[in-house]
Amino acid sequence: MPSTSIIFGFLLILLGVFGYGYGTMNGNASLTALIPAIFGVLLIAFGTAARSRENLRKHLMHGAVLVGLLGFLATASSFLKIPALSAGTAERPAAVITQMAMAVICLVFVILCVKSFVDARRSRTNDV
Repeated sequence: MPSTSIIFGFLLILLGVFGYGYGTMNGNASLTALIPAIFGVLLIAFGTAARSRENLRKHLMHGAVLVGLLGFLATASSFLKIPALSAGTAERPAAVITQMAMAVICLVFVILCVKSFVDARRSRTNDV
């Protein structure tokens, strides 16, 4: 699971850098475009720490899934903007698309983490 955290962290960093670069090319650069990168750095930090600290892995991965959940909840409202996006009336369509991408990335990460937690619990129960 730490590797998954690191991979999803890199995806979020790429999303943030891409969003900021796109804004720079269009003259609309904003530091808020780097918010996904901040979440990505946190996921990488949790994943890296979980790899090196076996005794804290469970707690660190719960911290990582919390970051993913917060990332999803913070951006999930972008799905309410889909009608404005498809009608071409969205104020900042690139920002809406980036928010939706972050929401999807974070949601997939949370789902994978929950599945891993459930599988770990089941394997511990079967061993006893």
